[in-house]
Amino acid sequence: MAAPQGYPLLCLENPLLDIQAKGDAALLEKYGLKDNDAILAEDKHMGLYDELLKLDAKLIAGGAAQNTARGAQYMLPENSVLYIGCVGKDKYADSLQEACKNAGVHTEYRVDDVQPTGKCGVIITGHNRSMCTHLAAANEYKLEHLKQPHIWSLVEKAQVYYVGGYHLTVSVPAIIALAEEAAAKNKPFMLSLSAPFIPQFFKDQLDTVMPYTDYVFCNETEARSYSASHNWGTEDVVEITKKLAQLPKKNTARPRVAVVTQGTLPTITAEVKPDGEVAVKEFSVREIPSSDINDTNGAGDAFAGGFCAGIVQGKTLEESMDMGQWLASLSIQELGPS
Repeated sequence: MAAPQGYPLLCLENPLLDIQAKGDAALLEKYGLKDNDAILAEDKHMGLYDELLKLDAKLIAGGAAQNTARGAQYMLPENSVLYIGCVGKDKYADSLQEACKNAGVHTEYRVDDVQPTGKCGVIITGHNRSMCTHLAAANEYKLEHLKQPHIWSLVEKAQVYYVGGYHLTVSVPAIIALAEEAAAKNKPFMLSLSAPFIPQFFKDQLDTVMPYTDYVFCNETEARSYSASHNWGTEDVVEITKKLAQLPKKNTARPRVAVVTQGTLPTITAEVKPDGEVAVKEFSVREIPSSDINDTNGAGDAFAGGFCAGIVQGKTLEESMDMGQWLASLSIQELGPS
C-alpha cells in the first residue's frame, strides 16, 4: 500500500454542525445567552437547537478550526490541509465530511459509536452572534486515534500545526503530542484561545500548552480574560499582547508571535526579537461598508485560515496578516463561515 500523501497544514479541534438562524433579544433571554458570547451548553439549552431549526436555520459545517482549515485551503494549492476531530455515526457527520471534501480539506475523523455529532446553536441578532455548543461526540476525541500509524505518518509530514483552543476542553494529550512533534522538528505550532471561557475555566490546560506556541491568536475579549485569569492587572490590549509574546517557550529557535484582533479596530501583534526587545505592530483592518456586512460569525476563523496559509507558504508576518484580513473581509460578507 502506498504511503499516504502529506498535507502541509494540520488542524485539530472539535467538528460541529452549526445551526445558525436570525433571532432576537427574547430568544437570547429565554436561554440565558448574551450577544457575542460563546458557551458550552447545559441541560437548559437543549431545546435551543430544535427552536433554531424552526426559524429556517442554515446548517453549516462548523467548529472553529474546521472553519480555519477550509479557509486556509481556499488560499492554498490543492491537497494542502488535513483536519482531525471526532464525530458521531450520523447524517450530520456525513454533512461535515461532504463540506470539507467540497472545500478540498482532507478529514481523518474519529467516529464515536455512542454520542451524536456535536452541534453549535448560533443566534444572529443584527451584526452580533451568540454561540451555544453541545460538544457530544466532539468531546470524545482520543490520543489513540492520533497515534494510529497511518494518521501519525500524516502528523510527521505536516509542516505547520494549528489547534483551536476549544480542544483544551477535550484532549490535552493529543494537543501536547502535536506540540512536542512541532518543537522537536522546529515546525510552527499555532493556538487560538477561541473563547473567553477557555483562559477563565481551563487555565491549567492552557498553561500546559502555552509554552509550545509559536503563534497565539485571540480577540480583545479573550486577551482580557487571559490577563484576568493570570492576575496581570491590566486590560490594555497592547500590554497584554506584549506579555503573551514574552511567556516562556519550549522551542527557543522560534520567537513567539502574539496576534490580537479587535473587530473593526486595528489588529495588534507582538514578537520577541533575538535581543529580547518586543516589537509591537498595528494592522488596520480592511474597511467594508456596513451595508455589506452580512454576518461576523467565523470572521476570526477565516482570519486565522488566511494567516495560516501565509505561514505555510513561508510569507512574512505582514504578508500573512494581509492574507488573514483579506479572507476575514470576504467571510463577513457571507452568512456563516462560508
